[in-house]
Amino acid sequence: SAASFQETTRVLTEAAVQGKRDKLVGLKENVIVGRLIPAGTGGATQRVRRIAHDRDMEVIEARRSEAEHAAALAAPIDDMVADDELGLVETPESRD
Repeated sequence: SAASFQETTRVLTEAAVQGKRDKLVGLKENVIVGRLIPAGTGGATQRVRRIAHDRDMEVIEARRSEAEHAAALAAPIDDMVADDELGLVETPESRD
């Protein structure tokens, strides 16, 4: 009924104003916010979205790992000790 939808709208509005989260598992909540309803073909669509999300996360993690690896290769190495830090300085006599 209309009153039922009005109550759901009020609850969702109050939650939004207070910064709360809702998983929107009910039919009315999903209809009000314009999402697919969790029934019929909506379930198949949700499954496809979940699979796509999982694949996206794998790609994002792989790219993040590659970026970290590239950054590590590009960063200066602090552990390396230069010859002059060891007291090995080239002089004209040492060239002979």
